[in-house]
Amino acid sequence: MKVVLFCGGLGTRLREHADGVPKPMVTVGYRPLLWHVMSYYAHFGHKDFVLCLGYRADLIKEYFLNYSECTSNDFVFANGGKKLTLLNRDIDEWNITFVDTGLHSNIGQRLAAVRTYVEVEPYFLANYADGVTDMPLPAMIEFCSARSVTASFISIRMQQSFHVVSMTPHGIVASVRGAGESDIWINGGFFLFRNDIFDYMRKDEELVEQPFQRLIERKQLLAYKYEGFWACMDTFKDKQRLDNYCMSGNAPWEVWKKTRHDAGTVPAIHVTVG
Repeated sequence: MKVVLFCGGLGTRLREHADGVPKPMVTVGYRPLLWHVMSYYAHFGHKDFVLCLGYRADLIKEYFLNYSECTSNDFVFANGGKKLTLLNRDIDEWNITFVDTGLHSNIGQRLAAVRTYVEVEPYFLANYADGVTDMPLPAMIEFCSARSVTASFISIRMQQSFHVVSMTPHGIVASVRGAGESDIWINGGFFLFRNDIFDYMRKDEELVEQPFQRLIERKQLLAYKYEGFWACMDTFKDKQRLDNYCMSGNAPWEVWKKTRHDAGTVPAIHVTVG
């Protein structure tokens, strides 16, 4: 399936730490967060991407135009760098369509702008470019597509760092508890759309607001509850958390590494430089 990724936001809560870099290009470990999201989908066989670009689209384009396999892959350096032997590769089979969807567009406008690239598909995947998970994607796709709804997404519990307050109409607090202990579930992205999603959309509408309300009225919106690992990068604190996972060598969302290690040695690829 094709994968639409919304990469055009300003990332205002990260801008003081990102130095003019769009949020999808903020690094986590050796690679931008966008690369981690794309690697997750590629691991499950979905390698045809449509990137909805906006703020600093040039940086995202330049990153892939000048992509270096050596940054996050093992390799052998020989002859003073004239010969590099890559022990594995990342993106050889990726097909990436770069689409400028506007600097200030909302998610609905960005999706509408790439309609021509995905509407011929019975289903397509879509996601924000700032969230990662270890969710078994095929299980989610099977569960949602079997119910023949137009749209679905994963729903995760509100993060534990928040506190849920119950109170009387007069403001007397009845309870305060961690959000993770409550039964409040939020939109975690990782959408699966049937191609008739565009029938529910109107010009300039935000996707999750008006179109989703129409889907709800027709019982065409499904939430797939997931209680495993999920995280997004909205703040610098979130970035530090994801970086710490990478430094530990056991980032939960890096499902592709687990497969690589289980598979043992992979064929080397020789690259002659100069």
